[in-house]
Amino acid sequence: MEKNLASPARQRLAMLFDDGSYKEIGSFVTEKGNPAGVVTAYGYVNGNPVYAFAQDQSQANGAVGSAHAEKISKMFTLAAKTGAPIVGIYDSNGAFMDGTASSLNAYSLIMKRVSQLSGVVPQIAWVAGVCGGSAAMAASAADFVVMSKDAELFLVPSFEKGAGSAEMCAKNGTASLVAEDDETAVVQVRSLINLLPVNNMASTPCMEFENPTAMGGNDLDSLVNTIADGNSTVEVFADYGKSAYTALATVCGMTVGIAATNKTDSRLTEADCAKLGRFVRVCDAFSIPIITLVDTLGFDGNNDTEISGSVKALTRLAGSYAEATTAKISVVTGNAVGAVFVALAGKGCNADFTYALENACIAPLMPESAVEFLWHDRLKGCNDLNAKRKELAKEYSATLASALSAAQLGVIDEVVESSELRAVLSSALSMLEGKRVTNLPKKHNNFPF
Repeated sequence: MEKNLASPARQRLAMLFDDGSYKEIGSFVTEKGNPAGVVTAYGYVNGNPVYAFAQDQSQANGAVGSAHAEKISKMFTLAAKTGAPIVGIYDSNGAFMDGTASSLNAYSLIMKRVSQLSGVVPQIAWVAGVCGGSAAMAASAADFVVMSKDAELFLVPSFEKGAGSAEMCAKNGTASLVAEDDETAVVQVRSLINLLPVNNMASTPCMEFENPTAMGGNDLDSLVNTIADGNSTVEVFADYGKSAYTALATVCGMTVGIAATNKTDSRLTEADCAKLGRFVRVCDAFSIPIITLVDTLGFDGNNDTEISGSVKALTRLAGSYAEATTAKISVVTGNAVGAVFVALAGKGCNADFTYALENACIAPLMPESAVEFLWHDRLKGCNDLNAKRKELAKEYSATLASALSAAQLGVIDEVVESSELRAVLSSALSMLEGKRVTNLPKKHNNFPF
């Protein structure tokens, strides 16, 4: 039985692995008299051992059956035994439709393997074509989902324009990255593998690095480019939760996760909380240090958000930070008021170090509200109430709510200049490299979904 070496599945595997070289496993397995619609293999990506499977449209449109599922299951079993990452390349029109429940059992086996290895070895799903129904659950359960621009990912087929498209999946947070074509997608997959530890017991990767492209600043781009090594940053979930920022990068050659709250001037929404919380959990699963840049006016709140129970999203975010045992460093770069500081920067989130830039505002209330509570008597008798309120708010920010005041109270550890931030963070990361913390014994937390 000859292999179809020109099939999209084998071409994608050749693109994924170093020098286009890989070893196939189970290449003679058949399903309903034809070769199974998935190619399984192992090889090296950037010198790291990796297992992969690629659904093969050239064989029964990549239809999923029991043999198909068993081949994929074998890759997960080997990945578990050897502690190596696994890449799933999804491109299938669905299951064999023979009217029986066998396809359900096949998908159940795949979902079981994906769940068992979640947080054990990095899982990256590359949706290169159609990924629908039960397969969409398996792909979405990966640590990161890379979608080619023309790919589709959906649970239920929809006639709504754009539903299931890569663009829509990026907006709803299903897709971590969207690529123009297969060539770009494989570059993104290889970049993620390069930045991730090979498993949850391995050290974070250390590699050669370029000097940062900035030396200080207060806006998000300047701060990230000051902290991270040059050309090392891979932003994920860029089109979802647009007030929040999440990226993998390196600092002095060491992989870190960078989370920030000020990608835009808007307050944090449920989507932002979900994005940050998921990113923290991924980093914590593989002991990737997290650097959190805090500068936001707070969480979006109105009657609608209260009625919808948005507090649950904030609770999950705060719980994700507090429970994470990886190295955590928070930097207040602007406003950190009330619940925002509690969730992302304070002792409640278990931060190992909390720093603040000189212009930071750290307080239980926004300055304007604090003036009404604390200094209302100073507003009496003034001719221009708004102007006086702004003047007092500015004074409050520079005194009781200043970074210096927070440092004097022991609320933060140190006040730093933005130009010194990279050196301070690099030193802290070095000291935290041997961090070992164990949570109280339990099956899992019980935060609201």
